[in-house]
Amino acid sequence: MQNDSDTTRQLRRGGSPVGLVADLDAVEAGAVLCLRLWCGGASTRVQIGSDLSSALGSAAGRRALGALDGMCQLCAGHGRRPILHHQVGCACLGADEACFARIVGAASDGDREDAALIATLMVRPDFAMTLAGHAETLGLALRRMAVLTETGPAYGERVH
Repeated sequence: MQNDSDTTRQLRRGGSPVGLVADLDAVEAGAVLCLRLWCGGASTRVQIGSDLSSALGSAAGRRALGALDGMCQLCAGHGRRPILHHQVGCACLGADEACFARIVGAASDGDREDAALIATLMVRPDFAMTLAGHAETLGLALRRMAVLTETGPAYGERVH
């Protein structure tokens, strides 16, 4: 039986710093920033949609935003526990953010099965392939943004 301190410790574990966002490649850093902005609420979600559409075009931007929304909705609705994240400008990389980034990175590299395996750390196994599919769409969009801007990270200069 878990007591309140065990539950609190388990929840906090997902926010524990495991590295720095600056150490990620452009796709994974972009995924972390997208997650942080998506978790910021309606106004930052509008900002993400606008930024993706500006960089990729309207249709591709909507697809990328839909993939991000799909990932975050799956994690929120079918996650093992709530995802913890750091603030947008924070240099730290949290454990949950690292997992989210790695799913996107693996899927965009064509390693969908690996992405699905990692996804089981965040969502129920029956949703892992769906999460990996969304991650692939988002990751390919972030990869395209990185190539188009050649400034990395994939989502502008907001990641420090």
